[in-house]
Amino acid sequence: MLAYVLTRYGGADAMELQDVPRPIAGPGEVLVRVFAAGLNPVDYKQREGAVRVITRPRLPLVAGSELAGIVEAVGPGVTRFSTGDRVFARVDKTLLGAFAEHAAVHEDLVALMPRSLSYTEAASLPLAGLTALQALRDELKVKPGTKLFISGGAGGVGTLAIQLAKYFGAEVTTTASPRGEELVRRLGADAVVDYTKENLAEVLSGFDAALDLVGGETLDQTFKILKPGAKVVSIAGMPEPQTALKDLGASAWMTALFWAISLGIRSRAREAKVRYRYLFMHPSGEDLKFLSRLVSEGKLQPVVDSSYPLEKIGDAFAALEQGRAKGKIVVTMDTRGS
Repeated sequence: MLAYVLTRYGGADAMELQDVPRPIAGPGEVLVRVFAAGLNPVDYKQREGAVRVITRPRLPLVAGSELAGIVEAVGPGVTRFSTGDRVFARVDKTLLGAFAEHAAVHEDLVALMPRSLSYTEAASLPLAGLTALQALRDELKVKPGTKLFISGGAGGVGTLAIQLAKYFGAEVTTTASPRGEELVRRLGADAVVDYTKENLAEVLSGFDAALDLVGGETLDQTFKILKPGAKVVSIAGMPEPQTALKDLGASAWMTALFWAISLGIRSRAREAKVRYRYLFMHPSGEDLKFLSRLVSEGKLQPVVDSSYPLEKIGDAFAALEQGRAKGKIVVTMDTRGS
């Protein structure tokens, strides 16, 4: 089968299209004929070796974090799915394998995709949707009346986070460029700050919680607009000890490492009298079922910026790394993915 393979750590040429053996569904796994797969920043960070401290898979391996397709075979012990099921999944973080014409995925990570979505739309949902859901529901405990700030609302996670936050009853303020303002307002944002012109700390204040999707100076400004005791969850800042313990089940040395590298950002959070948490989402078929239900009820709609055939996946990554996509970028392996 054709697959996009991570051969070594490095730049764009460290991943290449290759003909590789088709996987076989093992115990508890389903073999999915992949029609579409979503691209995410973690994919090129993995290529660059930026997450080797967390996971160091054996290379070469087929890259890719999320997919949508049809179950073509089931392995021993599978009880939840049958051949012909239309499914989507955030694949195992250590095994990857979504950028291929077939992928073997454990059934615990898989869910039936919403009937209303194309494979391209469904493939754009798992990683960003799970990230937004677990940050808002599990970490920030967003509820009716929560005054919530989300940075980077027009991106892949942001477009879903706005919709989920509104579903949970929050009052949502986000950042966007003039090009993205109409999109985030259509998704439900109550207020939008033009990050190209305005300093957050000068125009906003009094937030109960924040989801940081940008990092850097934007995260530092976010600390200043929160109420004392409020919490910010980030996927773009620096991992801290809770990340190692709660998200990764990591060893003492990794916890100590994250403690050291996050000293600065945790100090700035303390000075602002707010709590800081870096989140690594976890794959979950059950959470995907929840997202699928929201889509079916018309309460959640994935936003696809653009799609490319698998043969043009290099161009798709170039577009992703420019950082200007509104919503998600997806590659398709089959005409049914469109």
